[in-house]
Parts: sequence; structure tokens; C-alpha cells
Amino acid sequence: MTSDKTDSAGLLQRPMRADARRNYDKLLDAARDAFTQDGPDATLDDIARRAGVGPGTLYRHFPTRQHLLEAVYLGEVQEMCRAADDLADLSPWDALVAWLRQYLSFAATKRAVAGELVTYIDRDAEVFRNSREALVGAGDALVQAAQAAGTLRPDTSFGEIGRLVGTIGGMSPTSGPEEIDRMFAIVLDGLRHQPARDSRDSRD
Repeated sequence: MTSDKTDSAGLLQRPMRADARRNYDKLLDAARDAFTQDGPDATLDDIARRAGVGPGTLYRHFPTRQHLLEAVYLGEVQEMCRAADDLADLSPWDALVAWLRQYLSFAATKRAVAGELVTYIDRDAEVFRNSREALVGAGDALVQAAQAAGTLRPDTSFGEIGRLVGTIGGMSPTSGPEEIDRMFAIVLDGLRHQPARDSRDSRD
């Protein structure tokens, strides 16, 4: 069985053998964890060790550090877009909350990987433009569905929500998961639509 991969421009490359695809995926997983935890201090040799493959295998898939950074970044964006489609069976509010919870983890990886990637390419490069468009499209669809269902306040947008959740996701690791969860819950409380109370109720 073979599998295809695409470059940063979305062009189809030659299919990979199953064993090569497994190594490719292991390298991406290891690189995501290494870049998120260690940032620029993460070395390619360390990533190869984490993945359980030799340096030669890494360089066959990713000739340079930039190639690996781009692949990790694009892989995370693609996973977020797939996740939005996979939540179609949930209610609009539950789908949005589940996706934003995943966005918390994505934000931490995005901050680390994109922060280093801009040392190689401009923020207006195609990889960033395409990724922004894909993320905004996925986020907008979930936001608009929740607003149409009357469960999300109507005076907000995915751009605003993404910045809020992204800030929480990028909090210092020393904050701990409990604090991150608490901040996320506060944001959700603020986003939930609160119908205006009847004026007679306000006098009670």
C-alpha cells in the first residue's frame, strides 16, 4: 500500500511505500514534540533518535531543517481541518468547543514551529498563506454554525476567538494544565450566547 504526500505548495509528490510512510509519520510526531518542548534547541539528530530511525532516514525525507519545520506546520494545520470535518455529528456548540480544545494544543506547536520557520521564510510565504486560509475556513464554518444555532454570541468571529484561545494555548508550560483548562473555561463562558432577559425579569 502506498501513500501520497504534498509539498508546501500543495503539489502531489510520488507515493511512498508503507514502511517509508511509517517512518515519515514517526519523524513528524517526534519533530512536533521536540519543537514544542525544546524550540530552537531541538536538534535533527535528537528528533531522529526520538523517532527511532537513523539520521539518514530523516535526511531522505527532510533534506533541511526548514523542510521538516514546514512539514510539521502543514501537518498540524491539516489535522485541524480534518478535525473540523470529523465533528459534524456533534451539536454546533459541542463541535466548536471540541475543536477549540484541540486548537489549544495546536497553538503551542504553531507558536514554536512558526516562530522558527520565519527565520527561513517570510510570513507572507505560500505555506503561511495557505495555512491561514485553511484554518480560517474551518474555524469560520464552526463559528457560524454555532451562531446560527443560537448557542454562540453573535458579536464575535473566529479571528477573535482564535486569538483568545491561541493566547491560552501559548501560555508558559509552568502554568500547568489546570490553569490552562480554567482559562479556557472562562473564555467559553464568555462566548456562550446569553439571551437578553425580559425587562420584567430585570425588575424582580
